[in-house]
Amino acid sequence: MICPKCKAEDTKVIDSRDTEQGRVIRRRRECEKCGRRFTTFERAEMSSLMVKKKDGTFEPYNRTKLENGIYIACGKRPVTRVQIDEMINELEEKWGTNKKMVTSQTIGNDVTEALKKLDHIAYIRFASVYRSFKDVDEFKEELNKLLK
Repeated sequence: MICPKCKAEDTKVIDSRDTEQGRVIRRRRECEKCGRRFTTFERAEMSSLMVKKKDGTFEPYNRTKLENGIYIACGKRPVTRVQIDEMINELEEKWGTNKKMVTSQTIGNDVTEALKKLDHIAYIRFASVYRSFKDVDEFKEELNKLLK
């Protein structure tokens, strides 16, 4: 691991502990050159999971891409990073269980449903982009469903 301060490659692990119910390992490290301490997080990569897009093409699953979309939807809302991470972890477990492929439609629907439970405004924001509402009437229809 490279030191973020001096860019030295020699660092040592001072402390390790499980976080997020054992899904992530948090490590405290110390640079052997400058003595700076910093934290890293290690999680299992879901690189073998492929996403089938609407046009029929495939691409590797990208957690960062999904996180960015969710963070935008949750902007200035009372939703914490921890809540978003937990939501994505649960969804990744669902998608990755005995599967090598998941459709973008499944991802979009699952995220939309999870956001509906987490924050209604974030849900509407995400759904408006994901479902590509054609006009105000479609948007109103979705709002009416939410209000019932």
